[in-house]
Amino acid sequence: MSATRMLVLGVVKIVGEAHGYVVRRELKSWSADSWANVQPGSIYHALKSLAKDGLIEPVGTESAEGPARTTYKITASGERELGNMLSHSLADAAAGNDEVSAAVAMLNLVPRAQAVVMLKNRLAGLEGQLAPTRHGISSMPEMGKPAHVSELFRLWLVHLEGQVRWTRELIDRLEAGEYDLRD
Repeated sequence: MSATRMLVLGVVKIVGEAHGYVVRRELKSWSADSWANVQPGSIYHALKSLAKDGLIEPVGTESAEGPARTTYKITASGERELGNMLSHSLADAAAGNDEVSAAVAMLNLVPRAQAVVMLKNRLAGLEGQLAPTRHGISSMPEMGKPAHVSELFRLWLVHLEGQVRWTRELIDRLEAGEYDLRD
């Protein structure tokens, strides 16, 4: 799954109707160019791809300044796809950092109770990875692996423990009513 595709679809949903420049401006205000590597060319490519897939549809053309700009809105299929993308990214412990970051940036599109359930699923998956990762550190000498390879497992463990802590804290904040979500 592409974080750029999810972000572009989400911005079109949030804004209502948008052309590429509006999407680009919104994502730039979120600094998505740095944390998700969203570049202008990838935004326009995503818009074309999403339109081709029937997830957004053109609703008009603007030409006040410069070249004509096609304005898009999200379709019913796009709404479902965005929901699936958000669900996957928030619930699956295997989702990549870009996907999780994109989903968190659009957390306001998810009802609070649903977001909590998804994040609890993610948390369970992350916690399930802790013991095998710790075991990997201690079993390096037994497996005949060079001792320094255990540093890779230590790196993974630090990242994993950070994700577990952050996910728990986000669940707590959501359950406490922080942030304006869809409901």
